[in-house]
Amino acid sequence: MEISIDLQIATDEKLEDYPSIEKIELWARTALTVAGRKADSEITVRMVNSDEIHELNNTYRHVDRPTNILSFPFELPEGVDDMPLLGDLVICKEVLERECVEQHKTLEEHFCHLIIHGCLHLLGFDHIEDDEADEMEGLEVVALKELGFKDPYIEIEE
Repeated sequence: MEISIDLQIATDEKLEDYPSIEKIELWARTALTVAGRKADSEITVRMVNSDEIHELNNTYRHVDRPTNILSFPFELPEGVDDMPLLGDLVICKEVLERECVEQHKTLEEHFCHLIIHGCLHLLGFDHIEDDEADEMEGLEVVALKELGFKDPYIEIEE
């Protein structure tokens, strides 16, 4: 499976402040493979500030606050069934950094987890119902383990 990432930086930060495109491709490929996708895939990953993700979250989810990641699956036009476009992931590093402190994890492992999480959403996985959440979290844990990261759902005692 070939994977193509269109990385967009829409913040004042430098490219070096974010994971490399090679890492993002590896993380996305691992998520898609664990979920059973074999087809080539194209994903846009857009890094934004808290104002932009707040606006997107409010517009599309009717939640009036910034969030860590939003996933926008590509909807194929009727009659087209073989395009590699999966969709867009919009990530806010400001929110991730705050969550890293709260959750006692590194920025890299949190970025990795959210890329995996977002890719699974692009494939149609969700976590609204408990059984869906269990399935999605199970795939995330498998992908993270393959990449050398720990289970993000294990509670950390302080």
